[in-house]
Amino acid sequence: MTAPRVTVYTRAGCGLCAAAEAEVARICADVGAGWTTVDVDSDQDLRAEYGDRVPVIEVDGREHGFWRVEEDRLRAALA
Repeated sequence: MTAPRVTVYTRAGCGLCAAAEAEVARICADVGAGWTTVDVDSDQDLRAEYGDRVPVIEVDGREHGFWRVEEDRLRAALA
């Protein structure tokens, strides 16, 4: 199994989060990169840090973007 390079910070009931997860899943499958999700509501500190600014996408531990997946940028970061 490939170690996750992409993390999507998300929350239940978030339409943008569901869309971002689907896009990240597709892109990561295409390039062979691992990915994971973290529910910001599962941790008080994460909830405080991210608030309503979800989804947030990290690549290799660094924030890559939020709210929408920029496919070309994400592919470039994973290349």
